[in-house]
Amino acid sequence: MPAEPPIYTQLSIQHARRLALAAQGFGSRQPPATIKAAHVTRLIARLGVLQIDSVNALVRSHYLPLFSRLGNYSRTLLDQAAWSQGRQRKLFEYWGHEASLLPIELYPLMRWRMRRAAQGEGIYQHLATFGREQTATIARVLQTVRERGALGAGSISTRQERAGPWWDWSAEKQALEWLFAAGEVTVAGRRGFERLYDLPERVLPSAVIQHPDIGEADAQRGLLLQAVTALGVGTEKDVRDYFRQDPAPARRGLAELVEEGAVQVVQVEGWKRSGYALAGAAVPRKVTASALLSPFDSLIWERARTERLFDFHYRLEIYTPAHKRVYGYYVLPFLYNERIAARIDLRAERAAGRLAVHAVHEEQPGLDDEGMHALAHQLRQLANWLGLPQVQINCQRASATRLRGAFVASGFDHL
Repeated sequence: MPAEPPIYTQLSIQHARRLALAAQGFGSRQPPATIKAAHVTRLIARLGVLQIDSVNALVRSHYLPLFSRLGNYSRTLLDQAAWSQGRQRKLFEYWGHEASLLPIELYPLMRWRMRRAAQGEGIYQHLATFGREQTATIARVLQTVRERGALGAGSISTRQERAGPWWDWSAEKQALEWLFAAGEVTVAGRRGFERLYDLPERVLPSAVIQHPDIGEADAQRGLLLQAVTALGVGTEKDVRDYFRQDPAPARRGLAELVEEGAVQVVQVEGWKRSGYALAGAAVPRKVTASALLSPFDSLIWERARTERLFDFHYRLEIYTPAHKRVYGYYVLPFLYNERIAARIDLRAERAAGRLAVHAVHEEQPGLDDEGMHALAHQLRQLANWLGLPQVQINCQRASATRLRGAFVASGFDHL
């Protein structure tokens, strides 16, 4: 019996935004007064992935998406979920969307990627070459991990000279990264920001390690469904970008999910390409949310989708020379209700105990008074969460003058 044809649904851009925001955990309800471990793990299960990045201008990027959605939570809850031993561990590190923290339940869906990595596929070329040419080094390092347990690259490096720029890794570090990509080791914990590697069977739950192998097609389809669920709505490229999947298997997998009735094809106002959403997904009547967003937040990390969805052109300018920057070094978009209404250049000046606001840029048509008060509240809450007593507004733009007024009206101290 032939499959039923897909149902094509027309979505306004406003409805697409609401679907996306609700799927990403914004605006569903007020965060609980006390954030517990279960709140953290449920939210990460919804998102499917937290991107890790080394930039620490404000706080490590994997902590921020939870703050944006939950407010003042303890970062220890995420640390425990990611790197504790035993039943508290709910996450694992792997290449999800770049370097990522993922729910432990997704580990079996990533084994196909590990198998490919072991064949030199889907990894950086220099690492693939190392894997082919340095098998003895890789075997030696793996044996060291077996014998010594969780360890960092620095503790086993045989290189005498000081490490140089990015990618100037010791042979042992390269071996550990190859083993990590191939699934032969995993991250047991971190010392500062340094990864500590150990055997997966000593780190991850036995049920995950012993899970029957999932075929590559089924695993990729599972990741695509997770991506559609987390995005709310997205094009084929948006969906496959979520877990960095290849075009051809993503197209096949999405077609199968549509045929099965799990996913539906939608036409979004203003989009040149068709989108995908969960079958029967309900569009919220409205989304009320205020949040400062990490540059690596899954709501906005696919910049083309961010522009299509929110009419917001966003590029991180960390690597842009200072005199060529338009908005600043570490700029966080400000989500207000159903639009990205401003962007704020922020820095945590820890030694001085303050959150520095270097620039405030409103997006047209700007923030109303209520929106500016919401921004002031978010900045004060962010400073509190980071343990910074002061907020210093350094910007001289008219938007910053309004922000200062909102701080005063709200009774918040600022410099």
